[in-house]
Amino acid sequence: MQTECSADLLGFAPVERRAVVAGFDGGRMTSDAGALLLGTTDRAIGLVERFAACFTDGRSLELIEHEVKTLVDHDQLRHDPTLAVLAGKLAARRKDCAPLAGKSTLNRLERGGTGLTRYHRIGWDAAKIEALFVELFLEAHQDPPKRIILDLDATDDPLHGHQEGRFFHGYYDCYCYLPLYIFCGPHLLAAKQRCANIDGAAGAVEEAARIVAQIRARWPQVRIVLRADSGFAREALMCWCELNDVDFVFGLAKNERLVGEIVAELAAAEADSKASGQPARRFKEFQWSTRESWSRQRRVIAKAEWTAGAANPRFVVTSLSADDAAPQPLYEEIYCARGDMENRIKECQLDLFADRTSAATMRANQLRLWFASMAYVLLCALRRLALQHTQFAKATCGTIRLKLLKIGALVRTSVRRITFAMASSYPYQRDFAIAHAQLTNAAAR
Repeated sequence: MQTECSADLLGFAPVERRAVVAGFDGGRMTSDAGALLLGTTDRAIGLVERFAACFTDGRSLELIEHEVKTLVDHDQLRHDPTLAVLAGKLAARRKDCAPLAGKSTLNRLERGGTGLTRYHRIGWDAAKIEALFVELFLEAHQDPPKRIILDLDATDDPLHGHQEGRFFHGYYDCYCYLPLYIFCGPHLLAAKQRCANIDGAAGAVEEAARIVAQIRARWPQVRIVLRADSGFAREALMCWCELNDVDFVFGLAKNERLVGEIVAELAAAEADSKASGQPARRFKEFQWSTRESWSRQRRVIAKAEWTAGAANPRFVVTSLSADDAAPQPLYEEIYCARGDMENRIKECQLDLFADRTSAATMRANQLRLWFASMAYVLLCALRRLALQHTQFAKATCGTIRLKLLKIGALVRTSVRRITFAMASSYPYQRDFAIAHAQLTNAAAR
């Protein structure tokens, strides 16, 4: 209800005979003061400047208000003082303009392409953007690792309009895109937007070749393993790995011939399960090939499992030898660990809105996917550089945003400084201080 003293104040239930009122008259305030940590993280890894360098701006410098690096896709945050500080621009030159760009200006960016035209004055270099993901990954390591595992996976990006390239996907039961992601642990190396009317492994050879070449140019001795589910157990990809000294561990879809190879092991697992009352499993390895599609025999690891009163066989095809890993640890410790990649994809899509691909063209939606992916890279760097000694060391991007970035603050600007007076009741002050100290040291190096 409205209060009696002012029509601009909102009244609520009194507490201890005191009236409770609220109004939008607090002045320059922000709900995202914690994002200052992101600014320091960016200075440590140089993401924004290098990402902006992947774009060509053909506009007249004397006429533009917003540089490429200050373009932000959110009208509601154009006047937020925190984002203005992060962009290094407290006020616009024009009185009728916000410090940051809105959706109409960003639309000009999305409608651009690889080249400049009369009507599209901002373009981008896709190869540079793709290479930047791998470059940031390489720089995150002080010393070259002996072995790295690259995880590949395709996922659905549901569409609710008539975007270019949309198709109905029977498995996901919706119209969608089918982006390809490649991770190495928590590090994102590729996010490729694709139509959904293709095989899940389409383009995997080209993406793997590009990434492997860039990694080996910096780390020539590193051993590289590709890991993925059965959707990537394709002859072209496995053959490429074998020709380029890259190992692989791929799931293998079961069929009657494969199950026939482990009849004895399934029977033994069934007997063990009935005797113990618990699920039981046996492992076996053998050389196997398809009747037509494979060019050679390859090592297959089989898990003969009996659980919930039924057989649950699973198979993996790999180039790793018995000296590299025995059947059980190869399946349980190496292959099954790929499931963590699905959590990283969920962070990108659910926490950082990588599925907001509502632009009309595939080109624009690829750019939107890259923006969300760069946001993930930035938060991943924050987690790696600043949060290792806090309770947020393994927190998801959504948790980090909610508990470390969403901090209310009063912003005061004077001639000499900009002060963010953050809420005194903020419960994670110690973690925030540790993160700030770690980032300050990282940015100074």
